[in-house]
Amino acid sequence: MIGPRVQEAAARLPEVPAYLYDLPALDEHVASVRRALGPTELYYAVKANPDPELLRVLAGHVDGFEVSSAGEHAHVTDLLPGVPVALGGPGKTDAELRLPHHRLHVESPNELRRLLAAGVEADVLLRLNPDLPVEGAALTMSGPFGMDEDGVAECLPLFGDRVRLLGLHTHLASGLEADRLLGLARALLDNPYEEVNLGGGMAVSYESPETRFDWETYGTGLAELGRGRRLRIEPGRALTVYCGYYVTKVVDVKRVRGRAYAVLLGGTHHLRTPATKGHDQPFTVLPTGRAEGRVAGPVTLVGQLCTPKDVFAANAETSLAVGDTVVFEMAGAYAWNISHHDFLMHPKPAFHHLRA
Repeated sequence: MIGPRVQEAAARLPEVPAYLYDLPALDEHVASVRRALGPTELYYAVKANPDPELLRVLAGHVDGFEVSSAGEHAHVTDLLPGVPVALGGPGKTDAELRLPHHRLHVESPNELRRLLAAGVEADVLLRLNPDLPVEGAALTMSGPFGMDEDGVAECLPLFGDRVRLLGLHTHLASGLEADRLLGLARALLDNPYEEVNLGGGMAVSYESPETRFDWETYGTGLAELGRGRRLRIEPGRALTVYCGYYVTKVVDVKRVRGRAYAVLLGGTHHLRTPATKGHDQPFTVLPTGRAEGRVAGPVTLVGQLCTPKDVFAANAETSLAVGDTVVFEMAGAYAWNISHHDFLMHPKPAFHHLRA
């Protein structure tokens, strides 16, 4: 259930659909994560949400930003000049390899050879994709991401004075609890390198928005495992997802063959997360609509798109009427920025930021 401050702000929005970001809540959450991590460095994965106001809040707590393209690099460095940036991602262009950065995550021997040919200086972490079992993950980063142990061995003789090897980068899976991530960290730290980036992958539960990743346990475990080493993590979703809300209104309610539907302004072209992850997006209904024509019981909340996949939540136990405001929670990561904005050419959502 969303708090009264967000409810009041959502009900007062001049136009919907709109995104509403709670900046004080983000500031408090990331500050608590920073405290829990102790000596472990914290980078934010910009791909989760590059909203400028969110990045400004994050900059007060994180040690740097992980970017995965020239566009993200320009966005972050223009907004926050001088901030440490780690450049990752498969398929880097020659121009991207020449970008200034704090760390470069190299994905293959061929990419390293192109970096050497570019004649630039670089501090490199080799992205390792080890053959480790990852049980219970929402998503595993296998296949083309990084290299296996043979690829790392092929890279080792290539380093010199201008391109320096500092350590390893890994990101194996998403959606793992603290104990499982610590187990992976224990296995991944069985190497001679003094710097290791363990990536992100912290569990986020859309079914239970109140449940949070155990940062205290994770931070304590990493501090014990990393004695004498420089450890870094780069979460995205787990930092910003809770501060974002997608606010819209009911434009139609109906029953079709006994099944109740509420049609909302906007759709998954604005908030792609439930369609991408195959879940019901958590929501709160503000009764701002008509008294008559209300549907109750199991109701499926859909958008305006001409596709049966445009579903926010299926068979939700709720009550809805035309004009009601619907506030979707956990819309602060992998939401607007991964959505197919121009399908059917509906208007873009507005963006609002709650401040202290």
